[in-house]
Amino acid sequence: MENREKFGSRIGFILVSAGCAIGIGNVWKFPYLAGANGGAAFILIYLVFLLLLGIPIMTAEFAVGRGSQKSAGKAFGALQPKGTNWSKYGPIALAGNYILMFFYTMVAGWMLYYIYQMASGKMSGLDPDGVAGEFGGMLGSAPTMLFWTVLAIVISFGICALGLQGGVERVTKVLMSLLLILMVIMAIRSMTLQGAGEGLKYYLVPDFGVLKENGIGNVCFAAMGQAFFTLSVGIGSMEIFGSYLDKDRSLFGEAVSITALDTFVALTAGLIVIPSCFAYDVEPGAGPGLVFITLPNIFNSMSGGRIWGTMFFVFLSFAALSTVIAVFENIIGFCMDIWDMERKKAVAINLVVVIIGSIPCVLGFNLWSGIHPFGPESNIMDLEDFIVSNNLLPLGSLLFVLFCCSRYGWGWENFLDEVNAGKGMRFPLGKAYMMFILPLIILIVYVKGCFDFFAAQQMSTAFSAIYVIVVLAIFAYFMFAKKKDTVPNGRLKAQ
Repeated sequence: MENREKFGSRIGFILVSAGCAIGIGNVWKFPYLAGANGGAAFILIYLVFLLLLGIPIMTAEFAVGRGSQKSAGKAFGALQPKGTNWSKYGPIALAGNYILMFFYTMVAGWMLYYIYQMASGKMSGLDPDGVAGEFGGMLGSAPTMLFWTVLAIVISFGICALGLQGGVERVTKVLMSLLLILMVIMAIRSMTLQGAGEGLKYYLVPDFGVLKENGIGNVCFAAMGQAFFTLSVGIGSMEIFGSYLDKDRSLFGEAVSITALDTFVALTAGLIVIPSCFAYDVEPGAGPGLVFITLPNIFNSMSGGRIWGTMFFVFLSFAALSTVIAVFENIIGFCMDIWDMERKKAVAINLVVVIIGSIPCVLGFNLWSGIHPFGPESNIMDLEDFIVSNNLLPLGSLLFVLFCCSRYGWGWENFLDEVNAGKGMRFPLGKAYMMFILPLIILIVYVKGCFDFFAAQQMSTAFSAIYVIVVLAIFAYFMFAKKKDTVPNGRLKAQ
């Protein structure tokens, strides 16, 4: 695309890409995982896996985007050897972005709703049962859920309609800057609470006894999984931003910068959550209960809690909306590439599609709460999250990596040429690592994730094994199935 939009600045690219990676999982999952798995010891292992796993995969996504100058819908087709099937992953990546937004926009709506609840004083003075009742009441009200979900969707698509530079880049710069400022202020406040010292010790001082008690293998896998899923790689959400880049900077250095910002947010979130929990003698539990029940109770007990609670959900909303805006931009870019749409037409069509697609997840907590895809405790959101998080993200990441390295894909030399173009850090990893070791790590994450998920749903090991084998067989088709006129060396450049 000769007139393809470009980022206006390097910092814009870094903040938009980081905004896609930074989400609410950084806030409600990372602090719990760190605290439950040895604090600083877990964090050190996590950082190692970010270097070994997350950054190389992100670099591969950026390379495919910049090398093709297209969204995931056309990127593989522009770079793949003649006769291969890599391009057939494009529609699956698009489907992954849609499914992710069908439930993530709902959660973004929860954040906006809680800003209103906190700022209006509706949460003030409630006891723990009252706070829990507010969360349950929100989930049980289909009109309330739908209103705030649609609001999050309209805000985000409205920003995308203004264009890459005028909308996505400009607004995300403001959102991310405010998010970082709010986080630092709240972390300072949390760390200065009476009794916060024990929380800081729990979070930042390595506890090798807990490491041994939980099992080093289990802790390493928890760190590996968090390092993998925190960066939103595998469904082209990062690839689209690579397609908006020029060749002034090397891609590995940019991936390091984005990962560092994502990690800063995750670590700072722990400094907000863990000391606050210890100061008010509450268990820093994981999941929605931490954000929507435990922390509001803390704010109710805190001097000026209404202000601090509102600030907390403002920053959470910024984290959620920055992700939604980034993924919406990926969806819009796909439609513009594949169907040659104008941006505003793509926005209008997808606004309707995402609103309609989000309705089942919203109703899954109230009117359709009797639908249990995986057992009596599951709902529609669990199904959608399973499709994306347990399947498309790891397998899509595997596909990006092998496409960049394999002679049946784009090819190692082409990948290195693209990654190392421009100023900045050279790509430090060798082909053997990228072609064999990294894919093995991704497969371990995928297989163990599926087995753990089905075990939690009390499904048999045999079912888990059959499921994994079938899915991997379908996945292998994209890599190895080819026509008679396949070019084996995979050294085509994007035109």
